[in-house]
Amino acid sequence: MYNKSNTELKRLEDAARAAWLYYVAENTQDEIAQKLDVSRQSAQRLVALAVSEELIKVRLDHPITQCMELAQQLKNKFNLIDCEIVPSDPSSVDSNHGLAQCGAALIERYLKSEVPQTLAFGTGRALKACIDELPSMQCQQHKIVSLLGNMMADGSASAFDIVVTMANRINAKHYPMPLPVVASSVAEKHILLNLKPVKSIFSLIEQADAIFVGIGQMSENSPLLVDGFINHTELNAVKKDGAQGEIISWLYDKNGQLLTNMANERVVSAPLTINSTKPVYGIAAGLEKVQAIHAALKGKLINSLITNEYTAKCILKLG
Repeated sequence: MYNKSNTELKRLEDAARAAWLYYVAENTQDEIAQKLDVSRQSAQRLVALAVSEELIKVRLDHPITQCMELAQQLKNKFNLIDCEIVPSDPSSVDSNHGLAQCGAALIERYLKSEVPQTLAFGTGRALKACIDELPSMQCQQHKIVSLLGNMMADGSASAFDIVVTMANRINAKHYPMPLPVVASSVAEKHILLNLKPVKSIFSLIEQADAIFVGIGQMSENSPLLVDGFINHTELNAVKKDGAQGEIISWLYDKNGQLLTNMANERVVSAPLTINSTKPVYGIAAGLEKVQAIHAALKGKLINSLITNEYTAKCILKLG
């Protein structure tokens, strides 16, 4: 089955997804069509292809099966709107391979909508990798807005800013946030947040149809530390405060509760919406991020997840 072209393998993967939804999850063909963003006829043909290729036996004979089962377990456990699990590389369980392609495909589904969409984005390596996988598109009907500032402490541009890069690729109206990620003082934060353009951007964020964020861990490889937003002394201080992870620079504890400390008091990012009714996708994987992802799910800081098979299993083991 696997001595096929990439196009044929992708078709088989789609067939495996359709077959799992039909035979295991007991979805109707209309439901499958909606979830896979295809016509009802295409959904029917995909299920038929799975049968003709003998993917259907006693169980679905395709590597994607376990990923879909893990996704369903996470959806049930944390009451998620959406969950996508990509296969892990057995030789490198911490690898982010596949996350970018999966994230890009999901974002592309939003961008293909003829109905105007407002999409809000954090920053970071995982999200930038997703954007780098997007094809060139014409999306003048959509708005792309940043959830946090795109400036480093010295005023230089962030290397992992998403909005400008993405807008240039898809030709959409975009709203970057020309602010530091963390203000030098609480007083400076209040001044920045009262600027009229910033208020306008925050209003757009409240209307966003979907939000996409990375999830940072509290370790020597913490994005906040590596990217220069905090130093080692500050990292140790927030860890003593109970910081388990961060989303768009907001620090939270092991239960997903935002910390009430000086670090969070100076964050200029858009407020996190707890238990949002709109999709809030967290995109992250790897052993170091397991605790941070689990806490974010537990506190309902995110309600949708894109991760890999290994990370999903670790999260489920935490209970």
